[in-house]
Amino acid sequence: MTPELEFHIPADDVPERITLFADVILPLPLPKLYTYRVPYQMSDEVLVGARVLVQFGSKKVLSCVVARVHEQPPKEYQAKYLLEVIDEKPVVTGPQLRLFLWMAEYYLCTLGEVINAALPSALKLSSESKIQLHPQFNAETNEWPLTSHEEKIIFALRQKQHLTFTEVGQLLQLTSFHKIIKSLLLKDIIIIYEEIAEKYAPKVVKKVRLAPMFTTDEETLEELFNQLAAKPKQLDVLLKYVQLTPILQNLRMNEEGLEKNVLTSNPHLSLSAINTLLKHGVLEQFDVVVSRFPMAEGRGPYLHSELSPAQTAARDQILETFGEKSTVLLHGITGSGKTEIYIDLIQKAVEAGGQVLYLLPEIALTAQIVTRLKRVFGDRLGVYHSKFSDNERVEVWNGILSGRFQVVVGVRSSVFLPFHSLSLIIVDEEHEPSYKQHEPAPRYNAREVAFMMAQFQGARTLLGSATPSIESYYHCQTGRWGLVNLHERYGAATLPEVELVDTRRESLRKNMMSHFSNRLVHDIQDALYRHEQVILFQNRRGYAPFIDCNDCAWIPKCRNCAVSLSYHKFSNELRCHYCGYTERKPTDCPACGSTMLKTVGFGTEKIEDELKLIMPEARIQRMDLDTTKKKNSHQQIIEDFEQQRTNVLVGTQMVTKGLDFEHVSLVGILSADSIIHFPDFRAHERAYQLFVQVSGRAGRKGNKGKVLIQTANPNQNIFQRVIEGDYRGLYEQEIAERQKFRYPPFVRMIRLTVKHPEARPCEAAAILLAKELVDRLGKTGVLGPEAPHIFKIRNQFLQEIHVKLDRDSSHLRESKFQVLDAVQSLLKTKEFKNARVVIDVDPS
Repeated sequence: MTPELEFHIPADDVPERITLFADVILPLPLPKLYTYRVPYQMSDEVLVGARVLVQFGSKKVLSCVVARVHEQPPKEYQAKYLLEVIDEKPVVTGPQLRLFLWMAEYYLCTLGEVINAALPSALKLSSESKIQLHPQFNAETNEWPLTSHEEKIIFALRQKQHLTFTEVGQLLQLTSFHKIIKSLLLKDIIIIYEEIAEKYAPKVVKKVRLAPMFTTDEETLEELFNQLAAKPKQLDVLLKYVQLTPILQNLRMNEEGLEKNVLTSNPHLSLSAINTLLKHGVLEQFDVVVSRFPMAEGRGPYLHSELSPAQTAARDQILETFGEKSTVLLHGITGSGKTEIYIDLIQKAVEAGGQVLYLLPEIALTAQIVTRLKRVFGDRLGVYHSKFSDNERVEVWNGILSGRFQVVVGVRSSVFLPFHSLSLIIVDEEHEPSYKQHEPAPRYNAREVAFMMAQFQGARTLLGSATPSIESYYHCQTGRWGLVNLHERYGAATLPEVELVDTRRESLRKNMMSHFSNRLVHDIQDALYRHEQVILFQNRRGYAPFIDCNDCAWIPKCRNCAVSLSYHKFSNELRCHYCGYTERKPTDCPACGSTMLKTVGFGTEKIEDELKLIMPEARIQRMDLDTTKKKNSHQQIIEDFEQQRTNVLVGTQMVTKGLDFEHVSLVGILSADSIIHFPDFRAHERAYQLFVQVSGRAGRKGNKGKVLIQTANPNQNIFQRVIEGDYRGLYEQEIAERQKFRYPPFVRMIRLTVKHPEARPCEAAAILLAKELVDRLGKTGVLGPEAPHIFKIRNQFLQEIHVKLDRDSSHLRESKFQVLDAVQSLLKTKEFKNARVVIDVDPS
């Protein structure tokens, strides 16, 4: 008999368990990463870029992203254990993490603020405190006296197993109810727990199909029909099901079933009959997870316009320049067909297996662009912007990770998406200030972030504009970027004729109808008579900027901000455009009692209102922030105008940004002076861009367009540049002034805004901060402090300091750290504990 072999493993050879630690990015404004210990059973599950669940503080439970896995325990504190691993695969890619780190450093914010802005809300787990009855609580043996509020909570918990804190407040109709919860806790009547909920929910549709017993063979199915012959309503349901599914051709096709709402929404079918068939097992119901972006039925016909010789030459020059430089600026006049060049380049990138990001400054533009791109790229195209629901944004995010979407069209937040094989980034209308994020942090510029995305992934960046930013054009002139010009419109179209209307002279001659010159009214009527369309631009929404009293000059002001309240006629309310405060429009003056209240100035709502009185036959629509709040409102307004269901479009800057309408022959700019006279070093550049961009909407398809600019000072130099299309002259004038006075692109700027609930401490804090900055950076680089034009917003007084830093990258990083350190030193001062400092790098 062979003896059994025994294996003895020496103690030294037992594999030693390695203790792992994970540095995580918490979605909080914390200056450092936080380290957690990885439980042994999770060692193989924790991946960089994946989400994990952690406890932060004594009660708070948060989801966060793993930034690093290592073996070094923290020295300053005892590391807590990770609670749970959420993702089997990373939801944040390596290039993304690298980009997020760069953004935190460059824009002087925390990594937590970046990750909080980057991840769609539905990818962040939420926890809310809930209460339930203590398992040992017995109402009959309870000896504690109970208040009416406590009894109310106990009764509710008997009906419902748990209540959230929010539900407790609603139940008691109290804003302060925590003492009542604390009392119930002390009496051992309730317990508190945290429930973590995944916010993302896939889209589920209910389907029905024949039970498997009826799909074994045709005889079984025929027998079912015979059984239901005496039940006509149930038979109708079965016949409809068979009619709408290919089950007669192949019984196995029953597996896919039919969406239940197809049957239940049919008025000819009995709902009770459907439910009876389900109850008796003839039909069975099941859930199917479907995409919120269904796959296209093929790409459909797309009449891809042949590139003109000028477009072809520009395209070839871009590709050639990409061989030498990673960034190219396409300076193409309005209507030159830049979009067709973009599509051609995107096709080439996709065919080579790369991903493409197509950035647009406004949601309003996506409707037209998406329609064109969908015909070319079909279901490979993803769209990403803030009007999408949280769940829709997660599906786009996951679609990019899985490789489903090769082309993404989106606004500035699209730079956070998880691209892994990016080969081309297109930044359309690159001059637009809409690419800049103002609140909250990170206060990034999507154009600048796009450059770093491209650098980290080895991609190329194409900027496009008819009116490039001065900074971008300067980089081309110095040879840092490539420049390609396209100075002719596509096809037979020509640039519109620009004319000035002197409103001061017209007023003296009695040739003004409210805010419309006779010339503008005549040209609008003439265009409508020829069945053409008109765009009217006014850079202010609402009915009027403010109202005042004729007798005592009283003007209603916002309670929270140092601004007057704008009047909105449709809702008959006064509204603050900074904090959202509203109040009803008074019928008489609260200061003197006079009823002589009048509106001053005009916005888009008033333009629309008055034009309807002047031209009742016109079909007018307005496009501004007030009319585009709903998800598909942009698309509907644009579609109505494209289909000529409306013939006059009144709008704010939304109508200036790259929209392409075939029948627009006239553009009117109603108040040009307010745009020029703005206290900012970019005022003339922005005015030129606005005037040229909105002018470019006219005459894009053959017939020569016309632009009328109403101004009280037609001798302004900027108007001559617009009439002549003299961008080069504007650039040379602006660049000379910026070099002389040290403004971008010759320096980097940082704006520091000190905020405080009281005016004097705010000023004192700003003075102290400015002194600290002067000591660190020198006097020439620090401007201020001074109160801005609007010195109070949301009950916070403001003081601004501007810092100019040398562009030399070797000193720029250190100078930024000096700025950040000076701010942190100020905030540690006990005297200014209520102060807040907002750091805005590269303010626009």
